[in-house]
Amino acid sequence: MYLHLGQSVVVPHKNILGIFDLDNSSWAFKTREFLERAEQAGRVVPIGDDLPRSFVLVGDGNGPPTVYISPLSPVALLRRAESNSFE
Repeated sequence: MYLHLGQSVVVPHKNILGIFDLDNSSWAFKTREFLERAEQAGRVVPIGDDLPRSFVLVGDGNGPPTVYISPLSPVALLRRAESNSFE
């Protein structure tokens, strides 16, 4: 199964490590630091030009995870994951 993150980006369910609300989690210093380091390392993939609402950690266990910045809310991504919707 795959999860559609927005635009034309889909990732395998089994590789999703976490889905996070960008508004709530970006207040924490450690989260901001993690996102800054991931961006410096080139592991951040912005999806679309809309206002980002969530970020998704995706990894296969062979190295650091990729951070996808999505314009979709974590609730919308969860609904898609539960229904396996691609639209």
